[in-house]
Amino acid sequence: MEKMAGSRSRVALLVAGLLVLGWLAVGAFAGPYAGRLSDVAVNDNAAFLPEDAEATRAQRLSAEFAERETVPALVVYTRESGLTDADRQRVAAATARFAELPGVVPPLSPPIPSDDGRALQVVVPVDSADGNRTPELVGELRRTAGETATDGLQVAVGGPAGFLGDLVEVFSSIDGPLLLVTLGVVLVILLVVYRSPILWVIPMLAAGLSYTLAAFAVHQLAASGVIMLNGQAQGILTVLVFGAGTDYALLLIARYREELCHHEGIVRAMLAAWRGAAPAIVASAGTVIAGLVCLLLSSLTSNQALGPVSAVGIAATLVVMLTFLPALLMLGGRWMFWPRTPNREHAATVGRLWKPTADFVARRARLVWLATSLVLVGLAVGVTQLGSTRLGETELFTNRPDSVVAQEAIDRHFPSRGQGTPAEIFTAAGAADQVLAAARAVPGVADVRAVPATPPGAPAGPGGQPGGQPGSPDGSGAPSTAAEPKVVDGRVQLLATLTAAPDSEEAERTVRQLRVAVHAVPGADALVGGFTAITVDTSDAAIRDRNVIIPVVLAVIVVILALLLRSLLAPVLLILTVVLSFLATLGLCALLFRYVFGFPGVDASFPLFAFVFLVALGIDYNIFLMSRVREEAVRQGTRAGVLRGLVVTGGVITSAGIVLAATFSALAVLPLVILIELGVAVALGVLLDTIVVRTLLVPALSHDLGPVIWWPSRLARDAPPPVGGSSGADG
Repeated sequence: MEKMAGSRSRVALLVAGLLVLGWLAVGAFAGPYAGRLSDVAVNDNAAFLPEDAEATRAQRLSAEFAERETVPALVVYTRESGLTDADRQRVAAATARFAELPGVVPPLSPPIPSDDGRALQVVVPVDSADGNRTPELVGELRRTAGETATDGLQVAVGGPAGFLGDLVEVFSSIDGPLLLVTLGVVLVILLVVYRSPILWVIPMLAAGLSYTLAAFAVHQLAASGVIMLNGQAQGILTVLVFGAGTDYALLLIARYREELCHHEGIVRAMLAAWRGAAPAIVASAGTVIAGLVCLLLSSLTSNQALGPVSAVGIAATLVVMLTFLPALLMLGGRWMFWPRTPNREHAATVGRLWKPTADFVARRARLVWLATSLVLVGLAVGVTQLGSTRLGETELFTNRPDSVVAQEAIDRHFPSRGQGTPAEIFTAAGAADQVLAAARAVPGVADVRAVPATPPGAPAGPGGQPGGQPGSPDGSGAPSTAAEPKVVDGRVQLLATLTAAPDSEEAERTVRQLRVAVHAVPGADALVGGFTAITVDTSDAAIRDRNVIIPVVLAVIVVILALLLRSLLAPVLLILTVVLSFLATLGLCALLFRYVFGFPGVDASFPLFAFVFLVALGIDYNIFLMSRVREEAVRQGTRAGVLRGLVVTGGVITSAGIVLAATFSALAVLPLVILIELGVAVALGVLLDTIVVRTLLVPALSHDLGPVIWWPSRLARDAPPPVGGSSGADG
């Protein structure tokens, strides 16, 4: 019998070896794709709008009025002591050079002077037919502009094209720094957790292979057009795969170490560990994937992109962690745990550090869950401080890239700060005069002009991107009314210059009022589009998505938990604890963002993203805990099972939470407020879930309720066996 068991073990180890070699070959093939994700990323915000959004429909009409699709780059020259004649000559010469650059749509109009005589603004329409080339064109424009700025004359390139160029530059540099920081964080934590010079290598290899496989799959799907990848999703993919992958590895390794204390054979110990941990890992990954897939219900393509990309990452991680990691652990044997090699003598020490916590929960269960709930409710009150303030373009970066410098110069020197990016109004030709009059009457609109049939400069571009309009005789940045308006398919295009910066809340309010005014003109069938309108519609879509997706995510997670725990009451209670933790996290974040970090606001998509990641990831720790609690409850009763589950999972879940929080904190290396806010929110939320919800609230509530928590399953009706100790940790 022993000889047969030994033969089976050798076969199992041979299979494990072949499996590891196969996975390493896959990693070698897929590895190069991990650094190529930026090649297939798309970061054109206008393309993310819903098809039925007013700005989207206006953008399609705008393309009919333009010979080529363009996006404006605003080149701003400043001299705070006042521009000289030599400065004006250099800027005029530079404008001529801009027109000769590949990708610039000529002719360009003369520079627009500021009223204070300290600045000149040049609107340079950049070809936007290929959105991925826009950053390259902006870079060439910046180099050319920089060559003409001498003797104290300052220059910066901003506007929609400049902003897009800076944004893509940040996203294109994500792979290296973010990956290195994430790897460093995980490495340090694993060394602290395992206190072994060897064991940390195993989860690092598995997480690295998971990321490689995920990057390859995402690259192929994005390149073939099946999914869309943007910079935001790219950054989150990195930290999500390493964070979740390390969590799954910690859970399996902890269960493997526990089983090695009860089994002499390595193969038998792994089989027992796999059977015990795999259901929780699968349920955890399934919950996250289901929550992320719900983002496909979003009306914003940017949200739709994040869901599948992240879901593919989790799926790849799940496959690797349930195949490659167990095989690697079996090949390593017990010696990988050196100097704390597990054996039967160590069985009694498993989870001993968490026995005092379990005893405390058992003695004061009701007081514990009531007190922790009140603390979380108190933190949740801070949500009222979160507000609905949207981040403007100049507020998205933690540093001051060229586009921010340019916009600040425009704000200082040009009263009508919306000159370079006017709102676009499309109306039936017969109602053009009435629409023009209605638009001019809107507060915050500086001027409204019709696009002429024969403009003095280059044709207007789509999405509120004028070409040569600033060259009009009055220098207002809009075409002169002396020419006949251009009519396309019975429609006329009007350009409304706003007094506020195009990325400001004031400009958004103006566009909303402008829409109300022009929509009220009978027979006009008017549409308002342009840069600010795109922002307005994006914000509205984000609010709609939040109201639709959050209930769906909750329902999906409840179903998964019900199937895992075979209960209806437990999933509802677990979801309520995680939602409470989510609200508490938002409240804490609101205070930190405002009074510690000094952030001016949050992005419209922040609450939804924070919810999806916090609830989907936060429920993981409840899954890890409660799946073990149910396993123990079958053997020794619910209350003893709760305490035993807390004892044996306490260390690994706490370690997993710290790893995930630390990996999401790595987003702070990116100079984007949106990703920093998301990273901080997920990190804080995961720590709350790990330390407060999973350690105190859920065990105390489950212990207080007792068997009824499993209602309506048979486990809720069966009388528990006698409990020998106060903690049940030794059962």
